[in-house]
Amino acid sequence: MNSKQLFEESKKFLPGGVDSPVRAIKPYPFFAEKAEGSKLTDVDGNSYIDYCLAYGPMVLGHSNPEVVSEVEKQLVKGSAYGVPTEKEIELAKMVVNRVPCADMVRFVNSGTEATMSAIRLARAAKSKNKIIKFEGAYHGAHDNVLVKSGSGAAGLPDSPGVPEETTRNTLLIPFNNEESVIEIINKNKDSIAAIIIEPIMGNVGLIPPKNGFLEFLRKITLENDITLIFDEVITGFRIAQGGAQEYFKVTPDLVTFGKILGGGFPMGAITGKKEYMEMIAPSGSVYQAGTFNGNPISITAGLATLKQLDQQFYSDMNSKGKNFREGIRNILEDKNLNYQVAGVSSMFQIYLTDKTVWNYDDAKTADTDKFETYFKTLLKEGVFVPPSQFECCFLSKMHDAEDIDKTLNIIDTAMKQIKD
Repeated sequence: MNSKQLFEESKKFLPGGVDSPVRAIKPYPFFAEKAEGSKLTDVDGNSYIDYCLAYGPMVLGHSNPEVVSEVEKQLVKGSAYGVPTEKEIELAKMVVNRVPCADMVRFVNSGTEATMSAIRLARAAKSKNKIIKFEGAYHGAHDNVLVKSGSGAAGLPDSPGVPEETTRNTLLIPFNNEESVIEIINKNKDSIAAIIIEPIMGNVGLIPPKNGFLEFLRKITLENDITLIFDEVITGFRIAQGGAQEYFKVTPDLVTFGKILGGGFPMGAITGKKEYMEMIAPSGSVYQAGTFNGNPISITAGLATLKQLDQQFYSDMNSKGKNFREGIRNILEDKNLNYQVAGVSSMFQIYLTDKTVWNYDDAKTADTDKFETYFKTLLKEGVFVPPSQFECCFLSKMHDAEDIDKTLNIIDTAMKQIKD
């Protein structure tokens, strides 16, 4: 069956025909057949240069030979045990050696599980209930953070089934706004357990922190006995060996990981300072558990991935990302289009707005109809980016000069159509 036929069939058995809302591309999504390197191939025989990369995990490109080889070896030995393995220790050591705030690690199965557990841990550590999150930030699909995470009204849950009383303890403020942080802390002086933040907001497009903002958060949280949680599910191991905290030289109390850590398999992790981490059961009383925690397949893939992410890799990716974004800016300048090109290292996005984007409200000024034209033009010409203006795009090790030159030519075509 082709993609259209598969979608009609899938709607009979999967809600909306997909297993995650962002995959519901109109009029129907293409169905993947295989992927290798920088290319993704669908069941209709079309090949795409892939800048979605499974929404971030495939930093080495698809079907990396070392990862595939190691996973094959592990599969023969077993896919789940329910008891510890030596590889868990090996990967935990690797994380601790790379990540500035990391003394200990708890492996879980997703970024959602990691942020949910980190918030629980912070509340227990501080004996307080309220958390601060930033408007437009996405920290997974659990109740405490599913509020103004890209949609929804301020203070109200983004989804039916999330009680309002749950999100009353979630305080919302604009990203990159120091005055709002000071004001909300002063109003809730003794009840804030944590600030959770994506150091680079990656689920509303891509919004970097202003100079000094992360340093300011570190200072004010220390002054007010508040746990600082970095959600590095996206940025972890992508922009530096130690993630955004190494890149920006700001050390939080706790950090959550996912995506790249699993090397293309389901994986998440909570890591941080020993005084926090030893509160997690069984060494402490903060409950966290999971049948597939430390799953040997995901652990194996994570090890095989992180071993390839050395300083040369990050240097190359930083240069590749910088040059690619400069190429996009040159196209926009040539067309007299005052759109915004945002990016850090191998992450990027184009905002179809003339407003500089520093927070969620700025991002919402982008023209989503024009973005749909942009997306469909790229897809038709063989380039796949996430289908939403409010997602992040990624480069991998396998994107070469030919891929990037071809992509820039296709972006040029798309921008001409948008202007016309």
